[in-house]
Amino acid sequence: MKPETKSSPNSILITGCSSGIGLCVALGLQKRGYRVFASARHKDDVKKLSDMGLNALQLDLQDSLSISNGVKSVLQQTGGTLDALFNNGAYGLPGAVEDLSRDALRDQFETNVFGWMELTNQILPVMHQQGHGRIIQNSSVLGFAAMPYRGAYNASKFAIEGFTDTLRQELKLTNSPIHISLIEPGPIISDFRKNAMAAFERFIDMENSRHKTQYQAMIARLKKEGPAAPFTLPPKAVLKRVIHALESPRPKIRYYVTTPTYVFGFLKRVLSFNMMDKMLIAAGGGGRR
Repeated sequence: MKPETKSSPNSILITGCSSGIGLCVALGLQKRGYRVFASARHKDDVKKLSDMGLNALQLDLQDSLSISNGVKSVLQQTGGTLDALFNNGAYGLPGAVEDLSRDALRDQFETNVFGWMELTNQILPVMHQQGHGRIIQNSSVLGFAAMPYRGAYNASKFAIEGFTDTLRQELKLTNSPIHISLIEPGPIISDFRKNAMAAFERFIDMENSRHKTQYQAMIARLKKEGPAAPFTLPPKAVLKRVIHALESPRPKIRYYVTTPTYVFGFLKRVLSFNMMDKMLIAAGGGGRR
């Protein structure tokens, strides 16, 4: 079923479409009748997306020129309009906070935060000019409930939640018709663990860390076949929320996805800080998104 009204979004730019949530949402929305612009960082992934029938483009969230060129390419194809943006491209860097170098943190934030905000700020003038728009941020349960050995990723998602809440308030203050929503998944089937393992090997010196024993258990979970956490859902669970955020006349500010997100959202409201720490430490065994 295609969106029926002119105010409903028809064109959408999605980042991080090489696999998992981004790919599922791109294919699902295209099947639903949207004009999807599916972006990926690497050229071989762009080709793969094109071979799947998607309108694919290269967009590296760590590269300002790549972001600008990606936006220009989309706007040239649409005649200068864009109805929606789904910020999804991100990765997780496991590791204890005391083992995170400045370079490691910079790399995490360049992709997960700075690239998102730069892209959003390039799209906002287009949406202001056309008088409508939807922006959807794919955050995480770790955007409001921090777990051990995910400090860089926790911080990047907390930052996105802060930016998004502030932007929403500013849009309301200026009576903007642009809607912005956060999606907060728990564990979703994707390449997240594989990419997290690669980042860990790149940035963390496990052999000289006082957390070596904990890292060994974490690595076992990251390399485990199949779901690494209970209540893991397929990426279609996120697609369902994206569709609501795009098509509802009153999109939600936040969309919980998976049982852990609902559970920790509730517990954070009712437990003391110390009790919440105990719950999160117990749950944070490693490799969970």
